[in-house]
Amino acid sequence: MADTVHPLLPPTVPLLHRTGVAGTADVQVGGTGSDDGLLVSPGGDELATLLRGLDGRRTQRAFLAEAGRAGHDPTVLTAVLDGLRSTGLLVDLDPADLLASDAGPAAAARTRSELPTATGRGSGARWRARRASAVLVDGATRVGVPLAALLAASGVGRVSVRDDGLTTAGDAVVGGLGAEDEGRPRVLAAGDAVRRASPLTDLRPLAPGSSTDLVVLTRPQAASDPVAADLHRRGVRHLVATVRGETGVVGPLVVPGATGCLRCADLHRRDADPRWPHLALQLSTGDALPSGATVTCLATAVTAAVQVLALLDGTGAPLTLGTTVELRPPDLLPRTRRWPAHPDCGCVPAPTGGSDPSSSGIPADRGTMVP
Repeated sequence: MADTVHPLLPPTVPLLHRTGVAGTADVQVGGTGSDDGLLVSPGGDELATLLRGLDGRRTQRAFLAEAGRAGHDPTVLTAVLDGLRSTGLLVDLDPADLLASDAGPAAAARTRSELPTATGRGSGARWRARRASAVLVDGATRVGVPLAALLAASGVGRVSVRDDGLTTAGDAVVGGLGAEDEGRPRVLAAGDAVRRASPLTDLRPLAPGSSTDLVVLTRPQAASDPVAADLHRRGVRHLVATVRGETGVVGPLVVPGATGCLRCADLHRRDADPRWPHLALQLSTGDALPSGATVTCLATAVTAAVQVLALLDGTGAPLTLGTTVELRPPDLLPRTRRWPAHPDCGCVPAPTGGSDPSSSGIPADRGTMVP
């Protein structure tokens, strides 16, 4: 391992003191849950203090040099670091990720908690991709606002919420709008909620013609929203995340030209029930229904956040490509439903060689245009 890497021991990894068989003072790193641990013998308070100082801001060379000046054996410490890497407890950061982080002690403390999940040994650093990303949440709902706050707290650099309504008492939810926001413009109240989770996130509205990596449609009947058709026409990737009735629905994630669109899902519903277009019209033009229980809204927001981050991080095709994840009370266990491209829609070019368009992956280009 190069000595120019920046090792980070996440603050969530416990350092426990234990007595060895021979009466030695040992240190157990991790190993208290489903993760592997490492037992260092002999250890003691000094070693625990050294390991806790692995904050990713120093190179391994600088860390070992400092420890050597304090009387520790650099060879032994190198072996400890290699052992921590082999168990997956130690994360090697890219210095550029630290430069892309917000400044200040509070922001640095938050970043230390987020960086490990945005850095993979196999795929490299992803934090910069998150920091450079822009996500538009369309709808300051009981799903949309907690989702926006989650994305901001997870390192997404720009999170914009779009809504032209006023907050009502029924909009209040944990992590989102509050009862004290009643009567305020939802977009302003949503900005305050996101700011509480991540004070330095860029909340500026996305201007027409500016770029975004994803639009999340969080209104109750987002699949029938005319906005979705416009997004598809403009080539903007979009994801549904809402609660319909009592069921949380995340997906499908639509990549124009590569996956089926939301109209495809409507056409599949029409095939199953010829009356569906008439029912869908009533749902999309009537008064918005309540958005379900708090736990369903929050579970939906968390599930959607995982899908958004998978897309932004580029760690693989998100589960919701051409698929919905449904969370039904009382257990909220995820159930999936596939929505392939419909032959009557024509939104996806005819597949060659029998391939499934929805499995064609995510286009490499980023920054599609916002309506």
